[in-house]
Amino acid sequence: MPRLSTLSLVLLGWALAAAAALAQPPAVDPAEKLRETDRDPKVYEQYWRVGKKVAAFCANCHGDGGNSVKPDVPNLAGQNTAYLLEQVRQFADGRRKNLFMEGLVKALSADEKVGVAVYYASQQVAPHPPADPALTARGKDYYGKICFRCHGDLGTGTANYARIAGQQPEYLMVTLKRYRDGSATRMDPIMAANTRNMTDADLKAVVAYVSTMK
Repeated sequence: MPRLSTLSLVLLGWALAAAAALAQPPAVDPAEKLRETDRDPKVYEQYWRVGKKVAAFCANCHGDGGNSVKPDVPNLAGQNTAYLLEQVRQFADGRRKNLFMEGLVKALSADEKVGVAVYYASQQVAPHPPADPALTARGKDYYGKICFRCHGDLGTGTANYARIAGQQPEYLMVTLKRYRDGSATRMDPIMAANTRNMTDADLKAVVAYVSTMK
């Protein structure tokens, strides 16, 4: 049997690797897995249980049931499943920047990513009681003119826009300032345009209102 050259061995290795890759079943898009949970209650329950297990670790920062224990860490309770899954995807590919979250998300399987989105979306957020009724009323007025267009009248958002109702005040304030000042790592042109002319007083009012929304 003739001996193969080094180049031939390399080419053979590539061919075998390509054949092995072709033999593997195609990876299922997590978004498709999520859609399956809408179609089949049993599949939903399966992913919910997976997500609950993952959330036991996430509770260190995001709290039991997704109500954050840290003022600068967002609540995940009640968030839209598709929106949550997209944020997980963005941490995984580096579009959202947070060293700890990037490492954690990359360690999750596709099923765990879907599961954690399903689990947190099923939880109930705990809104903050209004501390300053006058400021809250001013924020409600501002919200009703601008913010509702994307986040909805009740602040529940959509698959593309975050639920902000009941969100952590400090997290909201930091996020809004970053959009306004152009320092957000995940810049959104719509948010940038709608916050550009907000004063600090406007920000405080909107945050005061949004954090009390149920």
